[in-house]
Amino acid sequence: MKARATDARRAAVLGSPIAHSLSPVLHRAAYDALGLTDWSYDRFEVDEAALPGFLEKLGPQWAGLSLTMPLKRAVIPLVDEVSETAASVDAVNTVVFTEDGRRLGDNTDIPGIVAALREHGIEQVDSAAILGAGATASSALAALARICTGEVVAYVRSEARAAEMRRWGERLDVDIRTADWADADQALSAPLVIATTPAGTTDALAAAVPERPATLFDVLYDPWPTELAARWSMFGGAVVSGLDLLVHQAVLQVEQMTGRSPAPLEAMRHAGEKALAAR
Repeated sequence: MKARATDARRAAVLGSPIAHSLSPVLHRAAYDALGLTDWSYDRFEVDEAALPGFLEKLGPQWAGLSLTMPLKRAVIPLVDEVSETAASVDAVNTVVFTEDGRRLGDNTDIPGIVAALREHGIEQVDSAAILGAGATASSALAALARICTGEVVAYVRSEARAAEMRRWGERLDVDIRTADWADADQALSAPLVIATTPAGTTDALAAAVPERPATLFDVLYDPWPTELAARWSMFGGAVVSGLDLLVHQAVLQVEQMTGRSPAPLEAMRHAGEKALAAR
């Protein structure tokens, strides 16, 4: 996926709500580091109903879009091609516009999770646990399909969610077992724990962190650290944050939209850290 190289180009992140998004900070930092002075990156409040009309109005200066909730599935019928990665979880978070006007849909969350873990020395695990069962959990499961050689246990709140996670496991060819959220403290002894739940959900688990925890990947980044992540670090465990994921998936987006590789990971990370510290 390589965008055409013209002078003034545009990109943006779409979603609802969108005001909190750090994507403009990360992408603009990349443009600065790459010397792309004629590139701009904005944010737009767009819901499912407004998405088709928004796409139709975009001119040839547009290079690509980042998509957050609730658009990751709504955009699929509106693109010309969906990558295997995106199709595996029915979620597109990146749209690249080609020189001939085609819309290419991809998912950089999944390789972003893998890259963030690799940066922290996690290349492969023999088992893992997922806290939660939403859209991010399916991406986490797809990432684990690449690095986990054994069982994944997903801790969920309802049988409907459990059934959904089992369906994802079958589709992604992952050995998955579901367990009740009431037993979520048992997840914390896994070699890799991926927390995909909203802010505050895992706070009650902080007291159950084992004396020698392994690795926690908490997809949240604001507020940070979460109570679980803080306790995990206190006991010497490795912690991967939601900012790590955000930066790594944005790196891949920048490379696809601009055609420039590698994207400036450290400049983007520094910009994200600075923006979060200012909040």
